[in-house]
Amino acid sequence: MSGATEETAPERRTKLIEVSLPLEAINRESAREKSIRHGHPSTLHLWWARRPLAAARAMLFAQLVDDPSTRSDLSPEEQKAERQKLFDLIEEMVPWEATRDERIMRKVREKIAESHGDGPIPPILDPFAGGGTIPLEAHRLGLESHASDLNPVPVVINKALIDIPPKWAGRKPVSPTAELRTDGSWRGASGLAEDVRQYGKWMREQAYARIGAHYPKAKLEDGSEAPVIAWLWARTVTCPNPTCGVDMPLVSTWWLSKKKNRPRWIKPKIEGKNVRFEIHDGPEGPPDPPKQGRGAKFTCLVCGDPTNDAYIKAEGMAGRMGARLLATVAEGKRQRIYLEATEEQEQAAAVDVMADAPQERMPINPRWFSPPFYGLETYGSLFTKRQLLVLTTFSDLVGEARERVERDAKEAGMEEAEAAEYGKAVALYLALASSRTADLNNSIVTWSNGRDQARNLFSRQAIPMAWDFVEVSPFADAAGDVQVSVATAGRVIEALPTIGASGHVVQADATTRSYSNYVINTDPPYYDNIGYADLSDFFYVWLRRSLRDIYPEIMSTILTPKEPELIASPYRHGGSWEKAETHFEQGFVETFTHMRAGHHPDFPLVVYYAFKQSESDDEDGTASTGWETMLNGLIQAGWSVTGTWPVRTERAGRSIGIGTNALASSVVLACRPRHATAGPTDRRGFLRALRNELPDKLRKLQEGNLAPVDLPQSAIGPGIAVFSRYTKVTEPDGSAMRVRTALGLINDVLADVLNEQEGEFDQDTRWAIRWFEQFQWGKGAFGDAETLAKAYNVSVKGLQDAQITQSGDSKVWLVAPADLPETYDPETDARISVWEAAMHLSRVLEGKGADSGVGPAGELLAGIRRRGEFDEDTIRDLAHLLYSICDRRRWSESGQRFNNLASAWSDLQTEARAVEKRGPRKPIKQQLF
Repeated sequence: MSGATEETAPERRTKLIEVSLPLEAINRESAREKSIRHGHPSTLHLWWARRPLAAARAMLFAQLVDDPSTRSDLSPEEQKAERQKLFDLIEEMVPWEATRDERIMRKVREKIAESHGDGPIPPILDPFAGGGTIPLEAHRLGLESHASDLNPVPVVINKALIDIPPKWAGRKPVSPTAELRTDGSWRGASGLAEDVRQYGKWMREQAYARIGAHYPKAKLEDGSEAPVIAWLWARTVTCPNPTCGVDMPLVSTWWLSKKKNRPRWIKPKIEGKNVRFEIHDGPEGPPDPPKQGRGAKFTCLVCGDPTNDAYIKAEGMAGRMGARLLATVAEGKRQRIYLEATEEQEQAAAVDVMADAPQERMPINPRWFSPPFYGLETYGSLFTKRQLLVLTTFSDLVGEARERVERDAKEAGMEEAEAAEYGKAVALYLALASSRTADLNNSIVTWSNGRDQARNLFSRQAIPMAWDFVEVSPFADAAGDVQVSVATAGRVIEALPTIGASGHVVQADATTRSYSNYVINTDPPYYDNIGYADLSDFFYVWLRRSLRDIYPEIMSTILTPKEPELIASPYRHGGSWEKAETHFEQGFVETFTHMRAGHHPDFPLVVYYAFKQSESDDEDGTASTGWETMLNGLIQAGWSVTGTWPVRTERAGRSIGIGTNALASSVVLACRPRHATAGPTDRRGFLRALRNELPDKLRKLQEGNLAPVDLPQSAIGPGIAVFSRYTKVTEPDGSAMRVRTALGLINDVLADVLNEQEGEFDQDTRWAIRWFEQFQWGKGAFGDAETLAKAYNVSVKGLQDAQITQSGDSKVWLVAPADLPETYDPETDARISVWEAAMHLSRVLEGKGADSGVGPAGELLAGIRRRGEFDEDTIRDLAHLLYSICDRRRWSESGQRFNNLASAWSDLQTEARAVEKRGPRKPIKQQLF
């Protein structure tokens, strides 16, 4: 069945996602999920910008389940009660622990089936499957799940998540060394997981037997030996001073460990034209490092002459960049042992050059790739010779392990064809585990002297340059060891759902594939945020080595496909942003047009998007090309937005989100084909509709504890829902309004709504807002303060008595939260204001002592509530308004403070209610007696 048009489709049934959602519960569990690692699918293999499982599960459920408003047999009150039951079920299903609770999952599946009636539920498709979150959760909900992606790396990740596990559910392992279970039960894919562990263990043993001699133990002062965890290296170039000419170590820090109880650092010892490195400790700390400021600027340790970035680049491009061992890190008893570099350890790394090392070149794109500008031009050049040896060994052992699996499977009773399929399945997980170790087995890995461990390469979506780097031991039973990755894979496999039929995974271009009769839920690329194909080549060169004989159709290309990828990357279009944007927008129009033609008519299309508005122009104010092009694609394809939801995907309180393009939330759009009866409107009609509808929508967003940093982003949804319902919005000159212009008007209305909320505040607070907007925490003239005070019918003295301001030397300034008295008691305050309450709550929430944090701030809020002089939610509204001021002025520190207060509002209210039930806790000093 193909998708019906609006004219021929039967009357649609409104889905829950188009009406209401328990956002607070969804956002809470989505943010919490970021700290969950054990068995989480994201730990199987790295992929960028994954959506939380909790959000995907909730959105799929809400996309499929009817809203109770569709039931004419229920009164409005009964409909509300039924909707609350759905909310309760969502709150049950979103925690990570619920994924292993079959009782809860069965209830969810039954509710989905109840909404659909007797017929089969249509299959779910994510055509931009990426890390597999949406297809996996569709499969977990008992739905027929389809995943496709142009990139072969996510294709094999998705096969590992939804295709393979159900095929081998309930099977016992075939490895002769597998764990024996007295009850004979191998639930789910636990048998497969056990085989992955056992054959991974065999791979690791084989690798050590073949190349372990290149990883010697460290000799300690007492003559004993200790296993090496890591070797710390620095790149070198020849000093440009002709009278010096030594190998300059390019070191950015001499610190090894900043642990308070045992600090360690390197002290360079100059002996003529030679430099050796000693390990020191003590309170004085290390000398200044050779690296000077930003860029590749270093000072020679011997002659003191500086180098510049151009010289380092030239040396690197000429192939004259070397490396020098600085120190060795060994495993001690409950602590790291830092040892001086020895010739033996340095020589152990001098292995032969791998003839078949990856020679594929990295793109010349400084936004995502820095190493090519310093001579590291191929993916293989990102690894030391010893790292190339170990990764090549692991990759090649995957094929050998596959042969052993097949042999053992046939001995265990499988037919030849089945044994071959099982061998491919186990090999896929072993290949992913081996590939995953490359994130730590490369020469861009750096050392965290605060945590005494290596930092993986992909802490962000780019490959930067590293001057002093870490070579971790692949046989240290720690991160970077394939056995650790295999154990992680085993835990993931055991936690994967195996209900129903296998998932369906194919490699396909989203712009050309079929969408006939699918329900589409997808998370497409975000304009130019992430270069998925270029970055994934880092792993693909190793996965292809392991899997090209197993999946030749998927691993057919030398590197991942680039030209059809739907991102806006100018370097692929001769440096032209215009051509890159055209490629992105045309691709989206084509994709969404195909979706509209084939999408199942009974359900809304669901699209995730996260791209912060950051560009400004004189005509339209702050907008975003990324949002503009994606929304243009939707609207030109004939879609109308029917529901929008901000879903938290990061932890609250990230300072990076203030004044940058980083986001804590994604916006989820529910879309339907634009109604056949839709007509045009003009600019005035559009603005009128915006002003009528947006204030209520924004109020609901604030009540859902949306972080202020994400409010402008989230306002796009309800605003563009108004814009997209019309066939065209005309400007006064008769031209069609651009999406960019609409985004600018939506932002204008948002600012108006926030400013209008100021009318809810008391006069002291309104004065403080205006003063803050001009001076933040700085000083202003007393006369100006007095003039402003008269306008708000307050006095400067009264503001000072209320501890809102201080004055001196004919100046007035607001008292910053950190400077407020800790003895404040709202119940004895003679003159309480919303401003005062917000500042004191922020003081306690952001404090560092025992009487700080959410608990004590909740107690303070309980006292403010007992006063009952104003609606406590106005404190949250004030935090939103102050954040918007800070964001415009680029006051990041203050903005972070108010963002945190608004984000924590629900927790503060929960704590305040708990205080009211149990009574305030006793002060800590009283509890001691």
